[in-house]
Amino acid sequence: MRISTVTMFEQSVSAMNRQQGDFLKVGQQIASGRRVVNPSDDPQASSRAVGVSQAKAITQQFADARISARNSLSQAESVLNSVSDAVTSAKTLLVQAASDTLSDVDRQSVASELRGIYETLIGQANATDGNGRYLFGGYRDDSAPFARTAGEGVQGTQYIGDGNTREQRIDASRLMPVADNGKAIFQSVPSGAGYVARAEQSSPGAISLGTQQDHVRNEGTVAFTGPSRVDPDNEHFGKSFELTFSADGAGSPTFSVSAIEENGDKTPIVTDASYETGQSVSFGGISITLEGDPVDGDQIQLRPANAAGANQDLFKSLKDAIDVLEMDQEGAPENRAHFRNTINSVMREMDNSLDNVLTVRASMGARLNELDVVDAVGSNRMMNYDKTLSDLVDLDYNEAIAEYSLRQVGLQAAQKAFVDVKGLSLFNFL
Repeated sequence: MRISTVTMFEQSVSAMNRQQGDFLKVGQQIASGRRVVNPSDDPQASSRAVGVSQAKAITQQFADARISARNSLSQAESVLNSVSDAVTSAKTLLVQAASDTLSDVDRQSVASELRGIYETLIGQANATDGNGRYLFGGYRDDSAPFARTAGEGVQGTQYIGDGNTREQRIDASRLMPVADNGKAIFQSVPSGAGYVARAEQSSPGAISLGTQQDHVRNEGTVAFTGPSRVDPDNEHFGKSFELTFSADGAGSPTFSVSAIEENGDKTPIVTDASYETGQSVSFGGISITLEGDPVDGDQIQLRPANAAGANQDLFKSLKDAIDVLEMDQEGAPENRAHFRNTINSVMREMDNSLDNVLTVRASMGARLNELDVVDAVGSNRMMNYDKTLSDLVDLDYNEAIAEYSLRQVGLQAAQKAFVDVKGLSLFNFL
């Protein structure tokens, strides 16, 4: 078979080019540390690597979201820690103020300290995250969630945020609340908080203590202690009650109790029972101790702490306490009874508010712990993705170096072969 000189030269050049290409490819792999430099090197591995890279990027986004969620929860939990300390201090002051040994001046001094705590709590409720976003306003985080309202004495507050809870997706299957709204923290009570009683003094200049639904009055000197739960299985337990006194002066006072149904109807459960000061009265699964002299028509309302008509506002409880502490009690028995009833009610309401704050704070702590768990899972997932990517596209240096040496020998052999072929000419023998 006759082979032309041109063919031998073309074959030799082609062989050198092929060996140079293979040698260069191995050199690029060693320089980049990747087995798959171009998709054409391994199309299947390249395709799988794209999918793994996308999953890795999404996992990293969730990790960044968890950092943001942790910052929000940590700031809110820190604020609630200060709130619980403030409420505890307020309760200590109320215990001090309840002592009969204090004068009106002493109680006004306590009221001044409570006013400072009140202002502190308003500031904490309107705390921001450092970027101008309010922590407890729900989705309305561009304005303070609690605003002042006009009124006598200490100004009241009104929640103007919304009832939503900001959430953040921290993982593919987990949407976590990262900031509770102020209403759920400062104007709510935990479930099963028990009963709270209220008795409003309706004499001239008296301070309204009930909510807008309250129309109770107490012009006598009746003071109450409690109420306490005695029979949760009672058929009326869980309803609101209205205790009304009858005292016409002709005989011993009597009282009646009605259970308030959900539709507002009143169902009598105690009728014209004899009243004696200091007695403990039980009805509807609860018990309350009464002492003092009632006036005809005096009323006491008892509600579950989470009922619609019950006061659940921490700021209103503090405002009621401050107002009653600044009231003149000397020489006015009805004012002293009004003071005792108010302090009794406020103490229970503040206990419920503190329990609620601690419950929300515990929930935030649980979410912070969950973030740690999800972080650990995310880290393991990232490690798996990195290993998968390494298996798909990373270079085995031992194999690559051996291949590099082999391609170098091949290129040198091709070059030597070309030199030998180039020397095969008849003119060398002429």
